[in-house]
Amino acid sequence: MNGLKIAIPNKGRMSEDIFALLNQAGLNFPTKGERNLSVKTQNGKYEIIFVRTKDIPNFVHAGVCDIGFTGQDIVNECQLEVDNILPLDFGKCTMVVAVKEEEKYDNIKDLPNGMKIATSFPNVAKKYFNEHGKKVEIAKVEGATEIMPRMGLVDAIVDITSSGSTLKANKLKIIDKIFDSNAVIIGRPGITKEIPEEIEALVRAIKSAIDARDKKYLMAHIPKTALDEVKTFLPGLSSPTVTTLHGNDKAVVIHVVVDKDKVYESIDKLKGLGASGILIMTVDQMIR
Repeated sequence: MNGLKIAIPNKGRMSEDIFALLNQAGLNFPTKGERNLSVKTQNGKYEIIFVRTKDIPNFVHAGVCDIGFTGQDIVNECQLEVDNILPLDFGKCTMVVAVKEEEKYDNIKDLPNGMKIATSFPNVAKKYFNEHGKKVEIAKVEGATEIMPRMGLVDAIVDITSSGSTLKANKLKIIDKIFDSNAVIIGRPGITKEIPEEIEALVRAIKSAIDARDKKYLMAHIPKTALDEVKTFLPGLSSPTVTTLHGNDKAVVIHVVVDKDKVYESIDKLKGLGASGILIMTVDQMIR
C-alpha cells in the first residue's frame, strides 16, 4: 500500500480528539495549520485528509481514503457501503425524537400521522418512522434544529444529543431514543476481509493507546516482607514485576500498571507498608 490515507473531520471536538489519539498511537503528525487540507508523517507512511464529517463515508466508500474516523450517526445517515473497523470511546451521543414539553405525546405510538419533523438526518428519520408505521413530512435542515418546534415551524425533531441540555434549554422532551452513537473507524468496502498490514498496525496502535488512557505506571521500593501483601492489591496486568536493589537485600522494586482511579488508594496502602521512592508515570500505549 502506497501511503495509507486517513480521513478525519476538518474541525470540531471530534477532530481534536482523533488527531490527539493518532499522535498518542505513535504516528506523530505535524500540527495542522488553518489552511492545511492534509498532513503526512515524516516517513510518508500515513497521510491525514481533513474532510467535513458528513462527507467522510463518501470519501471512504469511493476509495479516495482507505479508512475514516467519523460518527456512527453519520454512517447510518449516509447509507453507503463501508466496513466498520473499530468503535471508539468518544464522540458519544444519542439519536432521539423530541417534542415540546407541554405536548401530550410521551412515546412514538402517541404521535399522529401527518406531523412535520425537522432533522439533519432525513434518511435515519424516514427509516425510523416507516418502521413504526407513521406517515410524516420530513423537513431537512442544517443546524438549529432544536429551535424549530418553538417557532411553530415543525411538530417534532429527530436529532442527536449528548447531555440533553440543549433540548431542555429549548423546552423539548425526548419521547424516544433511536440509537446510541459514538466515533468509529470505517474502511473502504471489503477491507475487513483481508486487512492490509498498515491498517492492522494502525488499529493495534490505536487500541493500545485507548487501553492506556485509564492506566498509570507505578514503581516503588518496598520491604521484601511486604511483597506478598502488595500482590493482593497490586496485581497489575497479571502480577507485579519485581526487581532487586543493588546492595540492599531487604527491599525490592515493584513495577506495575494500575487503574488510574486506584492510584492514590494504592499509594496510601504502599506507604502504610513502608514503601518509598514511589514513582507514577503516564502510559502512552499498552499492548496486551
